[in-house]
Amino acid sequence: MTKATSPGWTLPDDLLTRIAERAPRYDAENTFCTEDLDELRAAGWLRIGVPVEQGGSGLGLAATVALQQRLAQAAPATALGLGMHQVWVQAARSVSARGGTFLQTVTDHAADDHLLAFGVSEPGNDAVLFDSSTTAEPDGDGGYRFTGTKVSTSLAPAWDVLSVFGKDTTGPEPRLVHGFVLRSDGDVEHVDDWDTLGMRATQSRTTRLLGVHVPAERIVRSLPVGPTADPLVFGIFAAFELLVAAVYVGVASRAVELAVAAVSGRRGRDGVARSQDPDVRRAVADMRGAVDAVALQVGSLARSVDDGDDLGARWFPLLVGTKARTVDAARHVVDEAMRVVGGSAYAATSELSRLARDVRAGQYHPSTRDSAARTIAAAELGPLP
Repeated sequence: MTKATSPGWTLPDDLLTRIAERAPRYDAENTFCTEDLDELRAAGWLRIGVPVEQGGSGLGLAATVALQQRLAQAAPATALGLGMHQVWVQAARSVSARGGTFLQTVTDHAADDHLLAFGVSEPGNDAVLFDSSTTAEPDGDGGYRFTGTKVSTSLAPAWDVLSVFGKDTTGPEPRLVHGFVLRSDGDVEHVDDWDTLGMRATQSRTTRLLGVHVPAERIVRSLPVGPTADPLVFGIFAAFELLVAAVYVGVASRAVELAVAAVSGRRGRDGVARSQDPDVRRAVADMRGAVDAVALQVGSLARSVDDGDDLGARWFPLLVGTKARTVDAARHVVDEAMRVVGGSAYAATSELSRLARDVRAGQYHPSTRDSAARTIAAAELGPLP
């Protein structure tokens, strides 16, 4: 696997080997990546973005993206699931860098090796962070009780801290309220319904919030309904889009490695190595070029986040476009790798076969291709009336 290093922390080769060896079992058994989490937590993975003064490695988004890519080459589902924790850590870094302190609780939890997860996505809610079908009922003391259904809650079996948000309609204008639930709070139910084509080890189960109480000290933001450039939304959005994209860069990179290894060790009836076939060489060149292009885009935009670049209204079109292009490129690369390798890649036990299933999950993560297109079109042509 391609080795990528980051200042201050890296993924040990022997750990990656063990993670890669477990990935087929998690997929076949449709189980959570428990051993991966245990080993990565012990190695400091949950603290890589925590400031050094709090016991972390102080890595920014670009360095975390590079590590996500490397982890995804070993186990895409593990990288995608545990990457949700890194989204929160990097969102907190972004908020802090822009002068906010309201996500310090996120950094504190990560510093204590607590696993953070998202309770955001809802059935039928295409607005994602800009609206909610979950009810947030004020308790009169600054806290809220949240009632509703969330879907695609990665890390469902293992999270220590779950972000929740819902809509408070008791005031003159509806507000979207964000807070954090602890596992010990109770009144949160996970449905064992994660039986999917790919990315099975994330165990992204449906979550029911049964009036779970979040006290005032764990409420971090109240925002108006609708699009906003609030630092919370920007921090989550930037980290989510780029860390998810990084997973699919890793998937595509691994597919190229597997294709190269397969054709390098095979000869045709004429005795000529498959690697000398001009059609194969052109396909491999195309695959590598596609991976390089999106890897550079993801890395460059992550560095812009770290550097605090002022891209203004360009931020959201760039983020959604980069994620959507990366997913499309990764799917193309994996499909081409399957074609180049041939029938052996179609076996259920083939790693490429698993990658072909995993890569298809990318089209369902926000922002989807259609949503990205609408965002970009609005930026160029103005919003629809």
